[in-house]
Amino acid sequence: MSDIKAMSLRLPEAQAAELQAIARVDGVSISDAAREAIGQQIAAKKADKDFQARLKKRLKEDQEVLRRLAG
Repeated sequence: MSDIKAMSLRLPEAQAAELQAIARVDGVSISDAAREAIGQQIAAKKADKDFQARLKKRLKEDQEVLRRLAG
């Protein structure tokens, strides 16, 4: 991974403990386990038609605002 952005993530204790356990069982770092879970979430959103519709609506709204700001 060449371009890495450091981020802080706050989790409820129970969720953090579960993530640590998953990482230990899979023999990976907590960061790797979190990246995998986030990657799965992103893939699911890309395949979710309802999410994609909301995303396109938001993009259209944002483009309109940016056009107004650009004059």
